[in-house]
Amino acid sequence: MASSSGNSPGSPPIRSSGSEGDFAQVIDPKKRKRMESNRESARRSRMRKQKHLDDLLAEVAQIKKENNLISSNINITTQHYLNVESENAVLRAQMLELSQRLHSLNEILSHINSYTAGPPAAWGCMFEAEEFQHLDLADNLLGNSSNSMALINQHPIMASAEIFDY
Repeated sequence: MASSSGNSPGSPPIRSSGSEGDFAQVIDPKKRKRMESNRESARRSRMRKQKHLDDLLAEVAQIKKENNLISSNINITTQHYLNVESENAVLRAQMLELSQRLHSLNEILSHINSYTAGPPAAWGCMFEAEEFQHLDLADNLLGNSSNSMALINQHPIMASAEIFDY
């Protein structure tokens, strides 16, 4: 015998649409809770991403600031280096000129000494600055002063380029 509901006495009852609504209401709170949890998790994830982005932007700004400072220091150091190189070039040129002048003066003294009878054994001394203080270079080179010539014969000029090295 068939019942009007279409259920046989031994089969499980078929739920109507009303009972499916009850089942959906049982699932809805769990689903709703999971959806809310997912939304909160997504919100936290967006906040973490935003914080990470803000941190990275702050780090970029700090690194750019440090980069500008380093670049400025490099420019200053480069300018200082170029100034020192320029000064060194001038000093090297002066050293070369002074060495050449000293060589020329020593040649002149050698020629002067070859014409005078000064003893070569006395040539081992260098001139002292005080000894030249009142001498006229023209008189010395021309031999116009007998005192100057005696002083030159006693103390020849000696130097080398090594004294200018530092």
